[in-house]
Amino acid sequence: MKVAFLIIDMQIECVDHEHIMPCAIQASEYINEVSGYFRKYGYPVVIVQDLELEGGAENPKFEFIPQINIEESDIRVHKEYSNSFWKTDLEQILRDQGVELVVIAGFAAEYCALFTYNGALERGFKTVFLQNGVVGNHPDSVTKINRDYQVASYSVINMLLKK
Repeated sequence: MKVAFLIIDMQIECVDHEHIMPCAIQASEYINEVSGYFRKYGYPVVIVQDLELEGGAENPKFEFIPQINIEESDIRVHKEYSNSFWKTDLEQILRDQGVELVVIAGFAAEYCALFTYNGALERGFKTVFLQNGVVGNHPDSVTKINRDYQVASYSVINMLLKK
């Protein structure tokens, strides 16, 4: 089964807040571990960046936080809506690569990460969140993700990708 890893909105402007940044740094460890597995086994890593920030891509805080490892081979998608699939070429990118399962990590549990999860399901992709890889504006939003949605640990993802 072909799998893709989506890292959503881990941009400086989005997470550089006193109550969010510590969680983002902790999630980065899991995100980096899993993105390393994807790259090692030849599966796509997609960096999704929100253009809705003031100044868009010209904003110096548009880039991902430095704790997230990004490679030249990673695919970049820019979005203007909470759902990373809405009015972007993300679906076509994944279909062109034969992707069936999407693993989602990033910010925010109650908005963009969740809406992208639902958007992936609506388009027929199997979808899971990376356990400990999702950050929210509110701690209870991450608890809700872990309780109410499909979640996979980094060790399970590693085993899946090895096959």
